[in-house]
Parts: sequence; structure tokens; C-alpha cells
Amino acid sequence: MKAGIGISKWWFYLALLPMILGICAWQGWAWWSWASAPPVMPDTSPQGGDKTVQIRIPAGTSAQQIGRDLEAAGLIRSTDAWRLWSYWLMWRNQPGGFKAGTYKLSPTQPLSAIASKIWTGDVMQLSFTIPEGWSLQQMATYFESLGFFKAQDFLAAASQIPKDKYPWLPADLPFLEGFLYPDTYQLASDRISPQQVINLMLDNFEQKALPIYQKGQNSTTLNLVQWVTLASIVEKEAVKPEERPRIAGVFTKRLRQGMKLGSDPTVEYGLGFRQTADQPLTFAQVKTASPYNTYLNPGLPPTPIASPGLASLRATLYPENTDFLFFVARYDGSHVFSRTLQAHEAATRAIRQQQSQKRKAS
Repeated sequence: MKAGIGISKWWFYLALLPMILGICAWQGWAWWSWASAPPVMPDTSPQGGDKTVQIRIPAGTSAQQIGRDLEAAGLIRSTDAWRLWSYWLMWRNQPGGFKAGTYKLSPTQPLSAIASKIWTGDVMQLSFTIPEGWSLQQMATYFESLGFFKAQDFLAAASQIPKDKYPWLPADLPFLEGFLYPDTYQLASDRISPQQVINLMLDNFEQKALPIYQKGQNSTTLNLVQWVTLASIVEKEAVKPEERPRIAGVFTKRLRQGMKLGSDPTVEYGLGFRQTADQPLTFAQVKTASPYNTYLNPGLPPTPIASPGLASLRATLYPENTDFLFFVARYDGSHVFSRTLQAHEAATRAIRQQQSQKRKAS
């Protein structure tokens, strides 16, 4: 009888075991479903999917520390679940590994999606825009305002001429003014450095601007640096797109006739000053000696004064064949063009008189 009771207990425990294992498995799965789920469930509002957190993972950070940082940032629910998923990725021999960088992550993403992003190095892309006509100094100030790097670090890097990588760069170039192509760029956040930004912009110049010169260089007497220099002056002078070829034509004609260019933007560049309608260049400033003062010095300034866009580069390579030798700005972006000095001076007086009347009226 006792033997029968023992056998019955054995069968009872044997029958109970699958039930216990099932309960454990269910509890484990329930825990994993909770632990790997997004900490914040996406709501139905349009802003629900816009919740993001930027997190920086320094080089050499362990998987366990990454998990702790993610949990502290509210991006995952459990470091234990993170550790298990890390083991799973390694056990499966997934190519890659957790990579350093700055990531844009959302608490509405599941743990697996966040892990995949960091494992494959899908770092955040940073965007920046350089307008046409900006100088190196303006770029440096802009990059510092974005928090990319210090302005002085950028200017120092722009004084290093990487002719080994870009052999087309002119010889004896003191800095890269004019050759950093104005455009909108995207760069991985882990690659933000002055040199990486400069390389990106030089690559763009090589792809977009250089072929224009190579195709049309037989139609001009300007070498590469002279072309970019004159185009940078056209860029700073022109506001109306339709006037660019004419302005380029005036400067080209003055150069051919041995006349001084007499361009205000070159004086401004040399002085580090930007004139406005209310604060125009003074006579004393125009007479201030500088290698960039094209009222005092014949020919082109020693370097470009800004980064010209394609329109100014093309206009300089294919200038309008014009009889005009002078022009003066109307302060609305347009210019009055003149063939003689007498007509130019009359136009200048008329514009100044109009400006004076506007000030009095206001």
C-alpha cells in the first residue's frame, strides 16, 4: 500500500513539473515583455513620436555602463534586460559592436531597436548651412555658436593647406578663404571636427566648382585662385542674380584696362568691418592702407574675400561683354551702371541725396 502511495506522489510531482515550468516561463516572458518594451508608449497625438533624447557614448564604454546610462536617461526599463540582449547579440555573432558617438534615441522605441542603433553605430547626423558670401571668420563664429568646436580651432585648421589630399589647391595659398564651398551639409556627430568639416567642404568644391573652371579655363586669363578671388568680390557686390554677369563684366574690363577695381567689400574685408546704409564706409576708411584695399592697390586682392556660389563663379568665368566701367549700389540691392566717371559720380550723388532725404523723413 505504501509503495502505491509513493508511486502516486511521484506521478503527482511529475505531472506538476510542466505546470511549474510553464508558470516560470510565462512569468519570464511577462517580465521580458515588460522590460524590453518602450518606457513611454507612443500616444495618439502628432507630437507623441517626437520625444527624443540625445545621449553620448564615449569610446571604451562597456555594454553594462551603456545600459546604466540608458536606464538613467529613461530610454530603457531594465539594465538586466539590456545585459541579456547584449549577450544575445554577441552569442549570435552579430557583426559590429556597441559604438561610441552621439545618438538621438526615443523612449518610445523598444530595447531591441535602441540596441540595434548603438550596435550598428547609427549615430546622430548634424546639419549645418554655409550661405554664399560668408568669410572664414563668419564660418568660425557660426560653428562655435552651434557648439561644434572653438572658432580659433577652425581658423587654425583653415590655415593648413591639405595639398596632399587636394593637389589642385593653388600653391602658396595662406588659408582656405574662398575654397570652402557654401552649401548645406550633414555629418555624423562622432566625426565633428574642424578638419572633417573642412574636408567635407573642399570635397564639395572639388565636385561642383572645380569642374566649371576646368571646362571653361580656356576662355579666361584668370588662374584658379584669381577666378575664385574675383568671384568672391562679385558675390559680395551682387544682390540681384541678373546683375552678376554685368558686375563681373565691369570688373573684368577694369582689370584689362589696368584700372583699380575700387570695390567696397575688399576694403571691408581688410578692415574687418561691414558697412550698412546707416554706417557706410568713410573716406578715411577707404584711404586706409591694406593689401585688400582695391581703391589703393591695382589688380586683385591677395586672396578671395568670401566663399562664392556657383552663380558668381559662372558669371566670373563668362562675364557680360559690357561698355560699363562703374556701378554704385542703390541700397535696395540693385545698382546704377555708368560708362564714364562723370556719370558715375552723378549717380552716386543722386543716391546719397535720396538716402539723406529718407533719413530726414523718418
